[in-house]
Amino acid sequence: MSKRRIKKIAIIGSGIMGSGIACHFANIGIDVLLLDIVPRELNAKEKAKGLTLEDKVVRNRLVNEALAASLKSKPSPIYHQSFKNRITTGNLEDDIAKVANVDWIMEVVVERLDIKQQVFEKLEKYRTPGTLITSNTSGIPIKFMSEGRSEDFQRHFCGTHFFNPARYLKLFEIIPGPKTDPSVLEFLNGYGEQFLGKTSVIAKDTPAFIGNRIGIFSIQSLFHAVKDLDLTIEEVDKLSGPVIGRPKSATFRTVDVVGLDTLVHVANGIYDNCPDDERHELFKLPDFINTMMENKWLGSKTKQGFYKKTVNAEGKKEILSLDLNTLEYREKKRAKFATLELTKSIDKVVDRFKVLVKGKDKAGEFYRKSFAALFAYVSNRIPEITDDLYKIDDAMKAGFGWEHGPFQIWDAIGVEAAIEIMKAEGLEPAAWVNDMLASGSSSFYTIKDGATYAYNIPTKTQEKIPGQDAFIILDNIRKSNEVFKNSGVVIEDLGDGILNCEFQSKMNTIGGDVLAGLNKAVDLAEKDFEGLVIGNQGANFSVGANIGMIFMMAVEQEYDELNMAIKYFQDTMMRMRYSAIPTVAAPHGMTLGGGCELSMHADKVVAAAETYIGLVEFGVGVIPGGGGSKEMALRAQDLFHKGDVQLNVLQEHFLTVGMAKVATSAYEAFDMNVLQKGKDVIVVNKDRQIAEAKKHALLMAEAGYSQKPMRNDILVLGKQALGAFMVGTDSMHASRYISEHDQKIANKLAYVMAGGDLSEPTRVSEQYLLDLEREAFLSLCTERKTLERIQHMLTKGKPLRN
Repeated sequence: MSKRRIKKIAIIGSGIMGSGIACHFANIGIDVLLLDIVPRELNAKEKAKGLTLEDKVVRNRLVNEALAASLKSKPSPIYHQSFKNRITTGNLEDDIAKVANVDWIMEVVVERLDIKQQVFEKLEKYRTPGTLITSNTSGIPIKFMSEGRSEDFQRHFCGTHFFNPARYLKLFEIIPGPKTDPSVLEFLNGYGEQFLGKTSVIAKDTPAFIGNRIGIFSIQSLFHAVKDLDLTIEEVDKLSGPVIGRPKSATFRTVDVVGLDTLVHVANGIYDNCPDDERHELFKLPDFINTMMENKWLGSKTKQGFYKKTVNAEGKKEILSLDLNTLEYREKKRAKFATLELTKSIDKVVDRFKVLVKGKDKAGEFYRKSFAALFAYVSNRIPEITDDLYKIDDAMKAGFGWEHGPFQIWDAIGVEAAIEIMKAEGLEPAAWVNDMLASGSSSFYTIKDGATYAYNIPTKTQEKIPGQDAFIILDNIRKSNEVFKNSGVVIEDLGDGILNCEFQSKMNTIGGDVLAGLNKAVDLAEKDFEGLVIGNQGANFSVGANIGMIFMMAVEQEYDELNMAIKYFQDTMMRMRYSAIPTVAAPHGMTLGGGCELSMHADKVVAAAETYIGLVEFGVGVIPGGGGSKEMALRAQDLFHKGDVQLNVLQEHFLTVGMAKVATSAYEAFDMNVLQKGKDVIVVNKDRQIAEAKKHALLMAEAGYSQKPMRNDILVLGKQALGAFMVGTDSMHASRYISEHDQKIANKLAYVMAGGDLSEPTRVSEQYLLDLEREAFLSLCTERKTLERIQHMLTKGKPLRN
């Protein structure tokens, strides 16, 4: 069989979903042809310009407007604005013949079977045999769509369901039609995971597939629980949010973002098409939902849903909540439960479930009711929606942002303990669960030799979940491969002579223990190993240095200790670069301040595409003090060419730090020179990142890695740059763009990046710049306004402008 490659895709339909999918294919380097219908009439602007319906600009208006709106939306659907050049727009009359030259045609038109069938009929006239053809649908049965199409069409046709927004949500459901060739499913499964960076799940052709069937059940079940337990919407959102590893938007805020009409459409689809579902009545919409639909309170898109943003009498913005009993908006109420207080000291979400279901208050009752209902429901969906229990968990984690799927939560509570809770609620699990316990398996999942096994219902044994070989899952190897551990890090042996240093601090902040762990990792690697990866699989790589520690030392005026602590940070960063072994950083998610400095000092960065990286120290009233200010000066000089361009290059790097710029994707970090083209690499699927970083560390080791000497050839511009920067900060302060304290911090940064007030451009060492950086950082820690900024960040979690 010849290898299938995707170089070009045609996306039919440019609505929110179509444009979002087009942007994500552009993100991974694919040429996209985005087509939509031709407008039926001119708009006012076109009439004023004297255009006709025959003009190209009119004919492509709908598709161009939709794509432009998508590119402006926040968060952005595209990794880098230049990638939009990979998308060509057109319309379904003039440009449909171009689908003959693509490798994949994806239909993303309105959710109506008749319209989809008409589109397929048109496409078949131009489609080249053998071309993949898929429908992005959230619930129309795939078997109806390809009726009447040719044999070749039906063999290459299936459903591919992306979740919105396509760039950020990882679930990619693949739904076979009656005649889909197995090799097509196999290809899409691998492509989704490797190239699109998704969690691919092959589902059965049942209403709402896997993700929405379970997700909508879960939301509907909470809608009913609100009334039964007399809870407010704030209380439900508090109970169903981060405390159980769900997104901050929890339940009702999520519905507002997605749109109530979308949810109702899917729920009605399940109600109408699943008459034999044992919880059929649960999909019936409660009265308050029907009223909200009539009132067009659909959420964010209509400016009000379960929550409503308003401006009060004093002109302050506030958010009101809907009272479900009176259906009137009121001030938000704080939600507090004794059971939740008990979990505050439990960092790992998975360890909280046991405590939550034992709660003696309304929260405990809520968890027992909702988990019992969820467990019974998911156990009964096998084999209806899938044969494999892990696919249900994968779908909920990737499509709804749950940290743990239903069967993982069930395992965390204990399979038998959860069955007792179900029985107390008048529910029973499916028969296969009792068979599993009888067969000697006491859990749905087990870990063996670093791999995850799941219970297989037909064979009644634990079987290895396929597709793991491309991944290294730190949770699975931490215990068995641990080489060293302190309160800040765990160092694991990844095999083949490569170590991994994994942060374990709160939000992966970098404090004394983490720095000690990093030094220990370099010691161990230099002595007995080939290379070192610094990577973790937390929500974020690292939000930066432990500013609480800096604050305490500064308040107590322990300046000698603080000086030592900053020097220890700098020395550790320099060790990353100048050790005898290759070091590879694997940043993802928030990589701020010290996390960014660490990445910049590794020999190589293997970044996840979704890396939000930057030097943000200005927000807490200091300059980067872990080598970041030095490094930006060094990277600027490496780009210097002859003449006055030098100052411009340095100024760009100065502004990157001074404006605390954060890249919204790893690709944007190249523009900031925080990641370096030709050296650092990007991985779209975060699950592959540690394995990929290990590969690069090995390659460098095998190529004969040798320790480099520290640099002493860095050209600094001295007074010439310092003067120019100070004039700039002066005018920014005069025009009230920055505060007096902002100016003070900026001038300290200018002094470091200019290399001090040297009378002429001079070559200096890295240590010279590090000493300037440390001095500037220390002096800022003696400022009252800096301490106010740090305290504000520690207590409020956001920067203070003072």
